Amino acid sequence: MRVLLVNTSERIGGAAVAASRLMQALNRHGVKAKLLVRDKQTDSLSVVPLPRSWRLRWHFLWERMVIWVNRRLQRQGLFEVDIANAGTDITTLPEFREADIIHLHWINQGMLSIGDIRRILASGKPVVWTMHDMWPCTAICHHARQCEHYHTECHDCPYLGRGAGRHDLSTRLFRRKRQLLQGRRVHFVACSRWLQQQASLSALLQGQPLSVIPNPLDTHLFAPGPKAEARTRLSLPHDRRLLLFGSVKTTDPRKGVDYLVEACRLLARDYPEWSQCLGIVVAGSHSEALQGLFPFPVYPLPFTTSEARMADIYRAADLFVTPSLEENLPNTLMESMACGTPCVGFHVGGIPEMIDHEANGYVARYRDAADLAAGIYRVLTHPDYEGLCTRAVHKAVSHYSEDVVARRFIELYQSVSHSSC
Repeated sequence: MRVLLVNTSERIGGAAVAASRLMQALNRHGVKAKLLVRDKQTDSLSVVPLPRSWRLRWHFLWERMVIWVNRRLQRQGLFEVDIANAGTDITTLPEFREADIIHLHWINQGMLSIGDIRRILASGKPVVWTMHDMWPCTAICHHARQCEHYHTECHDCPYLGRGAGRHDLSTRLFRRKRQLLQGRRVHFVACSRWLQQQASLSALLQGQPLSVIPNPLDTHLFAPGPKAEARTRLSLPHDRRLLLFGSVKTTDPRKGVDYLVEACRLLARDYPEWSQCLGIVVAGSHSEALQGLFPFPVYPLPFTTSEARMADIYRAADLFVTPSLEENLPNTLMESMACGTPCVGFHVGGIPEMIDHEANGYVARYRDAADLAAGIYRVLTHPDYEGLCTRAVHKAVSHYSEDVVARRFIELYQSVSHSSC
């Protein structure tokens, strides 16, 4: 069986990491898998970049320009929507022709257009599409938030501003997507039960098969290890409990750092003795910008694509906190849990599916900094902290290991292959 996975990037972003890991897991299980990307970051022979062309950059810029105009020249939130008006026809590539199954992942920002997806479906090859956010089941947005227009037909899109209109850009894209899928069969995969529930409400996906399969994780690489050795390698202090916050871009408002800062201020107020024993590790780009915000010492670490280094960062911490306001099934949570570091996060997206409340971490009320602080305190002072760590590892291995996830996808591929015969 030959599978071609398609994603915009090889390593940048959660979907890219998930697609790369799935490719590796499939190859280890006897599937001949390749990953087709626009942006290649490693020298892996199984990762195939699109042929270099000035058009790739133009596709990206043209899409942003159209969105910018439709947002009345507002730059804020420019990357919260995608319209897939430009992309590359991958059906002419030898990797596409050789593949038995096409597995789409995150294909936005100029990777594939609606027309390109139409050509993929018209090829007759079985198509699986993993949803890393809500874009495949909405018109243009990656997270619908409180909007329910996609249940029937998108219009008056909140991302386009007030007065966008009953027949705005989102309406036109919704109708194009509906026409794209009409009479076609695509097997959609949601990474979390939360996303499956949201997608099942979309008028676009009615009648389409929809499964839930999480992203895979190398639980041999992301595994418990000596905390002291990890701290030494990272030049982190040995005499403090360390709370970890990490993201590709740590200042992204959607990652909720303001709630974490407020939670830490509440902890410093209620437990002043913690100023001598607690530290904050911030991992990711712009981490230095957060140094002056917390009432505890901050240890910034730069963004890294090294998974071995990331595993060390998780092992060095006593607790990982993700105050994200929008999430599907964050890789960071499963990575931290696999390394034996309990997690605290808001009740949003797939986070409550990953953290078993007060069994291997703490699920705080959404946008509630006080409850986030309570969760941090509860985990760090838990009478069975080691038990929390052990149960976190067990959850990660039993639900997200490469072996478990790869076998589920192989079963799915076999099923869609037989149904298309």
